[in-house]
Amino acid sequence: MSLSVQFLSLLAMIGTGVVGGALIDLIQTGTANAGKRSIIRRKAIWFETIGWIAVGCGSFYVLYLVRDGAWRMYDPVAQICGLLLYASVFHKPFRLVGRIVLLVVIKPIWFVLRLAVSIIRQIIRFVLRLSILLFTPFIRVYQALHRKLFKPKGN
Repeated sequence: MSLSVQFLSLLAMIGTGVVGGALIDLIQTGTANAGKRSIIRRKAIWFETIGWIAVGCGSFYVLYLVRDGAWRMYDPVAQICGLLLYASVFHKPFRLVGRIVLLVVIKPIWFVLRLAVSIIRQIIRFVLRLSILLFTPFIRVYQALHRKLFKPKGN
C-alpha cells in the first residue's frame, strides 16, 4: 500500500470522526430541545444508540471504499482525532449551518404542513356542521314518527 493511499485513508477516517461527531451532536441537540413529555426525549438512549451504530456502519463503509475493509491500528485513533477536531473546530460552524437550515428550510415546510392540516380540519368541521344543520329537521321528524308509530306494547 502506497503512502498516498495510507494518507487518504487516514484523512477518510478523520472525516468519519468529524461526521460521526456531527451526527451524535445533532442527535443530542435534538433530544435536548424536544419537549419534556416528548417520545424523542423518553427514547433518547435508543436514538443515540442507533446513531452510534450508524456512525460505525458508515465508518466501515468508508473503510471498505478506501481500503477494501482493511482495518489498521491507527483507524480508531484517527476517528477519535476526528471527533476531537469536530468538538474543537467544527462545532460552531456546524451549529450555525444547522440553525440556518432550520430557519430557512425546516420551519417554513413545517409551517406549510401545519397550515394545510389546519385548513383541511376547518373544511371538515364546516362540512360536518353543515350536514348536521341540513339533517336536523329530518332527524326530528323521524324521532317524532318513531315515537308515535313504534310505541312499546306495555302501555
